[in-house]
Amino acid sequence: MKTLTKLAGAAALGALMAGGAMAEGLYTPNLAYRTGPFAATGIPLMNGQKDYMELMNARDGGIGGIAIDFDECETGYSTEKGVECYEKTKGKAIVTQPWSTGITLQVLPKTNVDEIPILAPGYGFSPMADGKVFQWAFNIPLSYWDGASILIKYLGSQGDLSGKKIAFLHLDHPFGKEPLPYLEAAAEAQGFELVPIPVGLKEMQNQSAQWLQIRRERPDYVIMWGWGAMNAGAITEAVKTKFPMENMLGVWWAGHDADLKIVGDAGKGYKSVSWSFPNPEAPIMADLQKYVVEPGKTLSNAEEMSGVFYSRGLVISMVLGEGIRVAQEHAGKAEISPADLRWGLENLDITEERLEELGMTGMVPPFSTSCNNHTGHSGGWILEWDGEKFVKASDLIMPDSDMIAPLEEKAAMDYAEANQPWPVNEECGG
Repeated sequence: MKTLTKLAGAAALGALMAGGAMAEGLYTPNLAYRTGPFAATGIPLMNGQKDYMELMNARDGGIGGIAIDFDECETGYSTEKGVECYEKTKGKAIVTQPWSTGITLQVLPKTNVDEIPILAPGYGFSPMADGKVFQWAFNIPLSYWDGASILIKYLGSQGDLSGKKIAFLHLDHPFGKEPLPYLEAAAEAQGFELVPIPVGLKEMQNQSAQWLQIRRERPDYVIMWGWGAMNAGAITEAVKTKFPMENMLGVWWAGHDADLKIVGDAGKGYKSVSWSFPNPEAPIMADLQKYVVEPGKTLSNAEEMSGVFYSRGLVISMVLGEGIRVAQEHAGKAEISPADLRWGLENLDITEERLEELGMTGMVPPFSTSCNNHTGHSGGWILEWDGEKFVKASDLIMPDSDMIAPLEEKAAMDYAEANQPWPVNEECGG
């Protein structure tokens, strides 16, 4: 019955548009980084995002009968260039996709004035989960604190962490520092020692000093919060120093197939938490081949399309696409405003049933959002490198919401107080 209701809603929306001329298109710019030290990880993500919207336009005539204008503004992952891209695109955009925690933090204070939703799937400032305080920001479907929590829960399932030592190898950047509040709280609560080891932007490809420290510290585990060139550098150093790969785990941005292919079999056992997973048998992959690949509309290739990051790009644009669809149905119009999209993004219900309708079964865990929950906290899988590809090494693990929620609420209110006047939506319930 729910399926019929959704299909009826889509049909009604299509009929609404059928009588008039096709609109110019919904402008959903992406602050991309196909160049610079993070390009190796950025390119497959951007390709997946772009191809999903290409599919929507070619197969479905857009979303709700209106084309998606999925433009890219190149930042090179530079915060300064990212802010320039935001200012350049915000005039007609219904969303901004910053693609960097640093850029997100710079844009965040502007959202209450510009009233354009930030969509930062799986990145950005973790307390953005609090929709009461961050009314225009979304880090769907998992925050960095969620990811750190899942990694700690997984390690805890392997044995008591009390008295253990965990090295936290992280990019010395807002992205890399983001999980520290949760990890420090978890270390105190569970009795393990946390050893932060920062990696500067200029040290990403030469981490000899960091791995010398790891050899001296002799940690039980290494959690890697890496990105771009840092990932390959860390993985090759780990292999070279004979660190047991089964005891090395990364955030979802440190689970890139191409980084592990550099070491191949020597990387067996390395793990990464992930809120997405490629499914080559999913119907959407056949549709992409027919409507995007064969007509020559993709910048990707078969090897990349089978990987974790391309698949994640598809999921990210699906989240945006579903936000648009829900907003259109609620507003009763196809040409939605940024405020309409905000409503759509905080009223998502991505069920198993909906994923099947989208042809994306198994590619992301189910989740839902609300006025107060701008993340969804979907849970994640632990993926393991088998020498050739990533495979699932766990069932879905849910984050420790009992520990995270108070941290989110306090950090959100601290942010609001430090950035007064900051509007808070008191009508947004718990």
